[in-house]
Amino acid sequence: MFAKILQKSKQPQQSSPSQDNEPERSLTPSDFNPRIALHYGIPSTASILAFDAIQRLIAVGTLDGRIKIIGGDNIEGLLVSPKQSPFKNLEFLQNQGFLACVSRDNEIQVWDLETKAVASTLQWESNITAFSVIYGTSYMYVGSEYGDVSVLKYDVEDRKITHLPYYVPATIIADAAGLSLPVHLSVVAVLHQRCSQGNRILIVYENGLIILWDASEDQVVLVRGLQVNYQAVVDCVQGTKDELPDNLSDNEQTEKEISSLCWVSENGSVLAVGYVDGDIIFWDISKNASSKDQQAKESANNVVKLQLSSGNRRLPVIVLHWSATKSCNPQSGQLFVYGGDQIGSEEVLTILSLEWEQGIESLKCVNRVDLSMSGSFADLVLFPSADAMDNNGTLLFILTSPGQLHVYDKACLSSLVSQQKNSSASAVQYNIVVPTTEPQMTVSKLGLVQRDGDLSKVLSQIVSAEKLNAAHLPKEGTRWPLTGGVPGRFFDAQTYQVERVYISGYQDGSVRIWDSTYPDMSLIYTIGPEVKGITDAIAPVSVLEFCSVTLRLAIGDKRGLVRLYELIGTHEKNLHFVTENGSEVHNLQQGDGPHCIAVFSILSSPICTLRFANSGNRLAVGFECGQVAMLDICALSILFLTDAASETSSPVTSLAVRSVLDAKGIESPKDFQPEILEDSNRGVLFSMTRNAHIIIRDITTGNLISTQSLHPQKDSTAISMYIIEDGDLISKVHSENHSLKSPDSSEAKNELTRANAHSRSTQLEVGVDPSLGSGHFAQRLMNFLILLCCEDALCIYSLDSMIEGNGDPILKVDLVKPCCWATTFKKGEKDCGLIVFYQTGVIEIRSLLNLEVLGEISLMSILRWNFNIDMDKTICSSDSGQIALVNGGELAVVSLLTCENDFRIPDSLPSLHDKVVAAAVDATYSSSPNEEQASSSGISGGIIEGSKAGKVARNIDLTEVHKSTNSHLESLFSSPPFLKPSTTSEDDQEIIELNLDDIVIDEPLYVSPSSQKNKIEKKDKGTERERLFDGATTDSNPRLRTADEIRAKYRKSGDASGAAAEARDKLVQRQEKLERLGQRTEELRSGAENFATMAKELAKSMESRKWWHF
Repeated sequence: MFAKILQKSKQPQQSSPSQDNEPERSLTPSDFNPRIALHYGIPSTASILAFDAIQRLIAVGTLDGRIKIIGGDNIEGLLVSPKQSPFKNLEFLQNQGFLACVSRDNEIQVWDLETKAVASTLQWESNITAFSVIYGTSYMYVGSEYGDVSVLKYDVEDRKITHLPYYVPATIIADAAGLSLPVHLSVVAVLHQRCSQGNRILIVYENGLIILWDASEDQVVLVRGLQVNYQAVVDCVQGTKDELPDNLSDNEQTEKEISSLCWVSENGSVLAVGYVDGDIIFWDISKNASSKDQQAKESANNVVKLQLSSGNRRLPVIVLHWSATKSCNPQSGQLFVYGGDQIGSEEVLTILSLEWEQGIESLKCVNRVDLSMSGSFADLVLFPSADAMDNNGTLLFILTSPGQLHVYDKACLSSLVSQQKNSSASAVQYNIVVPTTEPQMTVSKLGLVQRDGDLSKVLSQIVSAEKLNAAHLPKEGTRWPLTGGVPGRFFDAQTYQVERVYISGYQDGSVRIWDSTYPDMSLIYTIGPEVKGITDAIAPVSVLEFCSVTLRLAIGDKRGLVRLYELIGTHEKNLHFVTENGSEVHNLQQGDGPHCIAVFSILSSPICTLRFANSGNRLAVGFECGQVAMLDICALSILFLTDAASETSSPVTSLAVRSVLDAKGIESPKDFQPEILEDSNRGVLFSMTRNAHIIIRDITTGNLISTQSLHPQKDSTAISMYIIEDGDLISKVHSENHSLKSPDSSEAKNELTRANAHSRSTQLEVGVDPSLGSGHFAQRLMNFLILLCCEDALCIYSLDSMIEGNGDPILKVDLVKPCCWATTFKKGEKDCGLIVFYQTGVIEIRSLLNLEVLGEISLMSILRWNFNIDMDKTICSSDSGQIALVNGGELAVVSLLTCENDFRIPDSLPSLHDKVVAAAVDATYSSSPNEEQASSSGISGGIIEGSKAGKVARNIDLTEVHKSTNSHLESLFSSPPFLKPSTTSEDDQEIIELNLDDIVIDEPLYVSPSSQKNKIEKKDKGTERERLFDGATTDSNPRLRTADEIRAKYRKSGDASGAAAEARDKLVQRQEKLERLGQRTEELRSGAENFATMAKELAKSMESRKWWHF
């Protein structure tokens, strides 16, 4: 009888020394080091896009401080900013491996894509309203709310953002343009003009003022925007163009707030501007107009207005992008517009096909398409195609909420244009590597695979054949168009071994198995929701169980069916359909892949939990109705099913099995010995229901050994149950039990029950199979501890005390936050810690010795996630402290322990910057003698045909990349405006001899602004030179004058005495002027001293005043 077994098992045992393994199993706060090991998917808070056309990368910025980098070949990366702040601007430093961004807190960050870390930050003092990067360089423009424009540079060697001396204040703009500007006038856009070598900067203000500034000359070269005078209005609704007579031209003098703009010509001569009132105006800025008067006289042919809607109330034009067609007509292309339509109309993206010939006054709209979108619009970018045969191709990336990215290629856009109506043509959609929403994931499992085992060898062969074809495959079979990044390791099909799999179950009943050995998952198997000829109805997958010993996978669903698969295909064609009443055998041809060997239909209640036992020979099944079944996997039969009348109706939430085979350490059925087979039926089954009711049964007969309701007095929800069988750890728990004192903590309260479990004499005698025996297994069984994780408490119980009827825990911790999921983990092959996940999104690790908190982190701080309902259903973990979580369209694996590195990070992580491509493109630029005139066709000669770098370099427009301009920009922006050193060998400013007699002191002193003075001096430069040299030519050799010419120029009339008298008068006048000049100098010095004294007194009087006095 079982009572006799208890008596024998309670005999004193010698405890093994634990001092030798103390460092291995002890857990300290320093072991807690949470980090993201893997991340897939686009966050739902995605709001802004950026692209690197050379590296073929897309960056997605979010509202919560994250940046998602997406490349090709299953390459993704997640950058998490230290501050949870939205990004206002996001741009790549093209082909340099850096990403620049501006947060809502006006912090400028530069990220290093190679290290996936912030390289440098710069906190801006004022509100940043405009930001841009000069293409192909590390120079950046920053526009502020005060109308100023500054220049920054990221120094790669020093890894620092440098604020350069050059700047363009709004006061200089106003003076140079002859305008009166408000004090607080924000810059809404600042761009470099194309084909200007970085000399010219386009500055756009919120009131509609457009300024073209020449940084090399420090002057305004063009003013536009304050007065709109146009004679042509292009109606993009009907596709017509209205020409207004000269006397009826539309002349708008009011300020129009600008909301978006873009260049629509490759030489930077035409600008498209979108306004808040829904208008789109094309500005021809090829003709200079540097003053307000010149702007007023400007021809109406330089301005054309576009209207997307004829209504009076229109949406602001939020986004404008231009794509040139590069056809026989260079002045043609497509304008992508979001906004500008009637308020209340359907949310669409408008694509306008525009053409013009000589000037923009001939602009016309030849076609219009309104593209419907799935989800709310967030942003779009235009990406040059990577197809070497498609030089005119453009990829349209549209980001919609929540976190959806769609790609339209040239063929798709052409079909849209040909339809000439509203369309929602199918596009290539970014699909997360592991689907989470389409279909909806319901459950997941992390399983370990024995290295060098049969399953590992088979899976490795499959991965070797299909790994590169499994990632980013849309439904139509079109590959994901991006190719950026480099895999983190060299894939060798000969030596590669699958060590870990990630299994996911879905709402449609399907199951997918992924290779998760490294942080670049690849699909291995897809198991359909149906078993042909057996099950036709589809039910969501509710639970998964994987056995690495027998290489079998059990799938439970909401209908109550359990499907059993062998992952290594066999020649067995028979499938067993097992019910409570019997078994049917079906002969099926299942093909390659996992084979379904049995389907168990026992009850119509949903399956809640599954647990393999006896080295995979038994399978315990827990139902929602509270019943438990034990299945014999070898015989494909039902060993027992508990009685519904004797069981609680609460769902079974946790199962645990301890058997002789598990205790003997059998690793595979091949190791079975005859004596072991005789004892293989011995074992116990632990089941726990949601209402914290634990039942212990015999594993073979199902006979009841013990039952205990652990919370009979109150309604408590049990989450999970774990069996602790480490002898050293059990001894430590008991010793901690007698010496532990309740800590003074607001997070938890420890309750200690001083009960000696080994001295109890009460015994529970029930009918148990005598074959259970009284050997080492039964003796070890009585030393087990049970860890119970409830929603509001954590408890540790002694198994022998529970069997004797004592339900008091030896250790209890009350939780102040509701728990929703918990699991144990190991350190050095020993159970040492507990992971607790709360409904608030907080994750804790606790020591199993005393359940003390060693560290915690929140999902918000590490992943920027909020806790969602049913998130706990898709959580899974490994024994080494890794947890996989799903949130909407995102999948993340978080590693919690410092010592854990199963993913071989950082060696196995993919690189987001391809140095080979960067070096190949740089070599192409350096080999081109004339970059400004180089063409794409001339690039491929220096690149290996068929290589990734060759495909990229063949499609780079070298006229847009100015590698030689870096030194020019350095000299341009290294000094403040109007203080640039001379760069010419000869000084254009001739030396002028000053004459003291020419100083006029009596006249009123007037100091003109430096900018105005500089402008006037440069404007009259030629006139002054002619006046100084009396019309002399610019020849370097002086003209030889005759003696008559010299005498006529310098000879004075009169005698010598008259000349002496004139000289004496001049000396007297000069003396008087010097005296008056000295008096004025003394007055200025005295005034300066008075001003300094007054400033000191004012400063002292203000020291005692507080800020609220102002």
